[in-house]
Formats: sequence, structure tokens, C-alpha cells
Amino acid sequence: MAKTVDVAVSNTSYGYDVLYSYRVPAELNEYISKGTRVLVPFGKGNRKRVALVLNISESNDSNIARDLKPILSIIDEEPLVNDEMLEMVSWLKETTLCTYFEALKTIIPSGLNVNLAPKYELTGRAPKESLTKEEETLYAFLLKSKSKKEFDAMLQTSGNKSKYIVVEGLLQKGVIRETSSVKRKIKDETIKMVRLSEKYLDEPNMYKLSLKQKQAVDLLLQNSSASVKEICYLCNMTAAVVDNLCKKGVFESYEYEVILPSNANIKENVSDILLSEEQSKVFDGIAKRIEENKPKGILLHGVTGSGKTSVFIKLIDFTLKLKKQAIMLIPEISLTPQMVEKFQNLFGETVAVIHSNLSMSQRLNEYKRIQKGDAQIVIGTRSAVFAPLKNIGLIIMDEEGERTYKSDASPRYHARDVAKKRCAFHNAVLLMASATPSIESYFFAKSGRYELFELSQRYSQSPLPEVSIVDMSEELLKGNSGFFSDVLAEEINYNLSHGEQSILLLNRRGYNTYVSCLQCKEPVLCPNCNIPLTYHKINGRLICHYCGHSESFEGTCKKCGSEHLKMTGFGTQKIEDEVQKLFPTARILRMDTDTTYSRYAYEKNFKAFAEGEYDIMIGTQMIAKGLDFPNVTLVGVLSVDRALFAGDFRSYERTFSLITQVVGRSGRGDKKGRAFLQTFVPGHYVLNLAANQDYAGFYNEEILIRKALIYPPFCDIFIVGFSSLVDSKADKASKTFLELIKNKAIKEKVSFPLKVLGPSKCVYEKINGKYRYKMIIKCKNTFEFRKFISDILMLTYKMKEFANVNVYIDINGDIL
Repeated sequence: MAKTVDVAVSNTSYGYDVLYSYRVPAELNEYISKGTRVLVPFGKGNRKRVALVLNISESNDSNIARDLKPILSIIDEEPLVNDEMLEMVSWLKETTLCTYFEALKTIIPSGLNVNLAPKYELTGRAPKESLTKEEETLYAFLLKSKSKKEFDAMLQTSGNKSKYIVVEGLLQKGVIRETSSVKRKIKDETIKMVRLSEKYLDEPNMYKLSLKQKQAVDLLLQNSSASVKEICYLCNMTAAVVDNLCKKGVFESYEYEVILPSNANIKENVSDILLSEEQSKVFDGIAKRIEENKPKGILLHGVTGSGKTSVFIKLIDFTLKLKKQAIMLIPEISLTPQMVEKFQNLFGETVAVIHSNLSMSQRLNEYKRIQKGDAQIVIGTRSAVFAPLKNIGLIIMDEEGERTYKSDASPRYHARDVAKKRCAFHNAVLLMASATPSIESYFFAKSGRYELFELSQRYSQSPLPEVSIVDMSEELLKGNSGFFSDVLAEEINYNLSHGEQSILLLNRRGYNTYVSCLQCKEPVLCPNCNIPLTYHKINGRLICHYCGHSESFEGTCKKCGSEHLKMTGFGTQKIEDEVQKLFPTARILRMDTDTTYSRYAYEKNFKAFAEGEYDIMIGTQMIAKGLDFPNVTLVGVLSVDRALFAGDFRSYERTFSLITQVVGRSGRGDKKGRAFLQTFVPGHYVLNLAANQDYAGFYNEEILIRKALIYPPFCDIFIVGFSSLVDSKADKASKTFLELIKNKAIKEKVSFPLKVLGPSKCVYEKINGKYRYKMIIKCKNTFEFRKFISDILMLTYKMKEFANVNVYIDINGDIL
């Protein structure tokens, strides 16, 4: 019986990312299975590549596989991914237009990825053809090498193109051959174990043992196996005794994989959580859907402070009692500490956590706990949607409208779409929840695609915060050119004198956001991005928030040498300084990416604020959602105008959501909450609707605009991006792509409607040294259209116009 496999090969570009067929050697037949990684020869040079087995075929005709290249070896002893995740790999490739291995690397933790380290050895045969002078020199040195280390060092080619050509020549002419080794990025956590050898058990009298050695043997006769540490502790001996027994052949050692358990203990009882009448109705309705064991999409729209988390907890507990598992997705890492602590106190070690702030080994350990079945609840950010649970009953997306659920790197998936796919596979319920759902989700709920549940009252029956809009133009007319309106400054002072806490939101980090020369009128730009650098006072540097470029601030213009520089704009660092000047005794906590880069910064800082160690918290959008601080009674939104007019069709939606969410942090305890929005456009309807917490009113306005301008949910948006180190190449590639669309649409007489806008330069036309162009295609996201655009994308890899140009497609992403 001849076996063949279809595999996806790593490190292939999209244009060549198809399944390739290989023959399975007879000796590997019984070990090969779908979902395992294998080592294969690839291309004309038969260079070794890692590949993933997606299909296996068998045939009685041995001639079928005769002309195929053979698999070289199997990397994984067991399938790396199960059937569901294997299907997910193909689904991600088809729906997000990524490569197979980009999809695989998204699904598994990075610690499971493998590196192929190229190694070589001499063949011992004469060269197939004459060597060049450089090849002869290297060959002579290889023959004289004194060790394997020296031999390998001579063949290292990283960063040396000329040497790479020489090594390739020796390979092609049969002087050396490749013997690559596969290494996993993170090794399994193991402990050394020992057991009695078969030889000792057959003939124990052959061995002369000391008293200590006999003591160790007696222990294993009673327990069959033990770790070296256990033997040393129980028998009061050193590891040398065990090592000697292994050398004598009495013991045999082996490595045992250890999955570190969670240290969480149950401290609270789910039954102690009491739901209101409104919450109970929502719980009963959703619990009924979970029991039905059918895939279902549900949207829970609840005002801030309505107790959605309590409903989540009760539903997850209900799901566990049905012997099913649950995933709880949250949009920001900043929300993880509070949420995880709450759930671990209720469910103990059955909770696993997945997010990008974990180390590779921590994430791998959590992945294995989930895979093994030790964890029944998974909490995490976007990537947690791929958690290897085997019997999902419920997936919850908290704050489902947040943009962080959409990946901006390939594969450019949305966690909501992946969650739907998984719920369809497991017959599970997808519960999307927010005080400000995405326009698309609310539209689908209103039209019947999702089932809609509402929580219209705060759990504690406390009123929503009283929101005031402050006209900053009037403040200027009064002579107040500062960052704080008179009324906001008074309210902060009131809170400080009454022991209450305040939150100030400004969605810009840094000190000054713009530095320009008064002499030559030129701004200080990032050399890689042509975007103004932001001044960070804490380290005296100018930093680009797009590519990470950093340079010291010298106080002079690089172009004309003038010392007359003007700093304008303000970020969280500047606000921190101003607050400290206005309120010298205030204890201030600043929360932005500059202060939360360490692994436990979120947990430590939010806990300190909750325990009253700070009076005022200043931060970016990370402090706007999901956090619960009962003593916060004042929220100040310092500037929202920039977000309101950002230029993306979702700008109004995001501004409304940000204001509604941050205002909702106020008055969650037994004290009345207040909020102040500072703006130069106080009459704008979005701000007024947000101030009134009127989501329905905002939705009614926004859906009319979306329909008139043909934006989601009335169509889908395909953004085709082009980037290159050379401006003219990116420009030409974008125009060529447009011609390819026109020609293919005419030739195939496509039946689907589509509208193409552009191509044009991106708003930020140069980032990280690359010039950027974009094209916007309005259409319906169907299999037919994805096939149409995928064919064009694959064609670009064979055209000279696209040489050294990166082309990508993002479905329903940001259009800026």
C-alpha cells in the first residue's frame, strides 16, 4: 500500500503557497498522521523545509507515488493540531488570504515553533564538476578542520552573500551535503526520573550494592519509579548515588514532562452572586440557548455598570455543570488582572490565561494545561480564541466592538469570525456583549441574525454619571489657555478634599506631540516615516510611535541649526506634570504603554489604585473599559476632537464608544458619578449622544450614514495595501493591480457588484522606510469574490511590476 501526503510548506510566499504532494517512505508509514510536521526536500535545490501534513492518501498502485519526492523525517511524535484546528488552518488561509504557515503560527503558541538549523557534512566523494578557486579554498579548510564546531563555523553564511554562493556551489557539486537539525523554540519542562532496568529485575544477584544503593533500589521496588530529587530526599543521599546506579545498569533514567499547575484557590462561591430581576431574565434566556446544543449568536447590550460580568460568571458556571468548557475574551491586556483574579477566586485552578504579556514558556505551559484538560475556562485577549479546548459550550466576547479583536498582521482575522467558526464546530453559543456594540453587530441583532438581550439598568440601581460638555473655546475667551477647564479643576480639587478618586483620559502618550522650527518652519520628522516625532520628557528623547525610531533632543533644528524650536500638542506625560503643579499633594498614577512595559505592571498598578494608594489616574484608552473602581466618582476626558475627526468611517463609532466607556467608570459604587468632556465642538451630535449614554440614538444616526455611503454592514471593505522602499514602485504596482482587476472582471463577466476607490497614497504615506499606497474595494465578502481577488494576488508574484513590492489584503480593517 503506497502512501502519499499533501503538505503545506513553510517560508513560501502567497503566490506559491499551495499544497505539495510527497511520498511516504515505507518505514514512516505507521507514524505519519494528519496535523504532524515533517521535514521535506523542496524546490530545485531540494533544500530542507518544515511542512505540515494536511491530507493522507493510500493506493494499491505503487506507481502513483514513484515520481514524488520522499518525506525525509517526521518532526512531531503526535499531531501538533487536532482535526478542528487543521480545518481552521485552511479556513484562515481562504478567508483572510494568508499562507498556511502564517495561519498555523497564529493557532499554536510560539514555543511550539521549530527552527531548522542548517548543518553540513563531507560526502567523501569527488566533486561532480571542477571547483572554483573560492570553492577549492573552502574545501581545503574543511578537510583540515579539527572539530565539528570548527567545521560548522566555516560554513556559516549568515549575512555573507559571497560565502553563501560558495557553500551553495559545494552543495550542488556533491562535495558536502546538508544534515539540518530541527530545534523547538521552547523545550518541554521535564524532570529526571529513574526506574529499575529490565536486566536488574531479571538477575538482581549479579550486582553488588552498597547500603545506600540498596536503600534506593528498595524504594523503587515499592514504587516502580521516582524522580532523582525524590530518591535523594527520601533516602537522604546525593544524586551521585543515583548516577552510579545508572552507570552500573541497575537504574535506567528518562525525562518526564511536567506541566506546572495553577496555584489559584477557590475563595468565593458562585452561588453567593445574586442577580437582579433583569439579569436573571437575561441569564435564563441565554442558558436555554446553551442547553439546546446548537450554534447560536447572541448580542447582550447592557449599559455600563449593569452587571454583565456577573451574568458571564453565572453562565460559565452553568456551562461547566453541563460538562462543557468556556472561553472568555477581553479586548485589552490591561483588563486581564482584574478579570483573572475574579474568575480564579470563583473557579480556582480550572482557569487558564492566554495573552501576549506571558513569556513563551508560560504561554506554552497554559496551552498544555488546556490541551490536557486541566483547565475548563480560558480567559484572554484575541489569540485565546484558538485555545485547544475540546468541548466548548460558550464563548464570550466582552466589549465585542473593540478594534483590538481585529489582527493587523497576517493572518488579518477578527476574533469574532473565528469564534463563530468554533461555535459552529462545537454547537456552542457565542455571546457578544458591550455597552457600545459595533454597528454591524447591533444591525445583525436588530435584523434577526443574532438574538438580542438588553440590560438597561445599573445593577446597584445607581444612576448613570451626570455628564457635562465643556466648551474649551469659552475657556480661551475667559483667559484660560491651560489643559483643564475651570470646572474640571474645581471638581478634581473637590475629590481630593473628600477622599474620592478621579480618572483623566487623554488618548495620546508622550509629552509634546509636535516639535517645529520657528526659523525654517519645518517640523521634526521621523527619518523612516515622515511623521512628526513625539517628545518624551522622562528620557529627553524624540520617539516615533509608528516605527520606534528614537533620538536625543538636542534643542536645535537639524535643517537650519536654529535654536528656536516650538513644542506643541500634549500627551499623558505633559498632563501628569500639569496635574502635579496644580495639585502638589495629589498621588498620581500614569497608565500608558510607556509605564506598563513590564510583565506585571498592569496588575500591580491597578491593584494599587483600587486600594487607594493613588488619587488620580491619568491614561490612554487602556483605562477606559471594563475596570471597576468603586471610589472613582469623577472622569475627565481632556480632548476627544482628534479622535472624532480621524478620517476613518468608524471614527464616530470609536469616539462614541470611548466616551461612553470611560464615563461609565464613574459612580460605580454608592457615590454619585460625574464626568466632563472638554471639546472645541460642543454641539457635535456624537458628543451629546455619548454624554446622554444614548446608544440607540447614536446607532439610528450612524446606520443612516453607513447606508447612504455604502459602508459595513451594507457591504464589506477589502483594503489592498502596497508598500516598497521605492515610492515609484509602490505607485506603479497599485495602478497595475487596478488594471488586473478591470481586465479580470471584464474577461470573466463577474456577476458580483464591486466599487473600487483609488489607488491613492495612505494618510501616513511612509512608515518604517516604506512608501505606502492603498486601494479600497467595496463588495460582499463571498467565496466567489475572495477567489477572484486571491487569483489576482497570486498573479502579482509572477510579475516584474511587483518585484520588491509587498502587497497585502485586509478585509474590513482600518482604511487609514
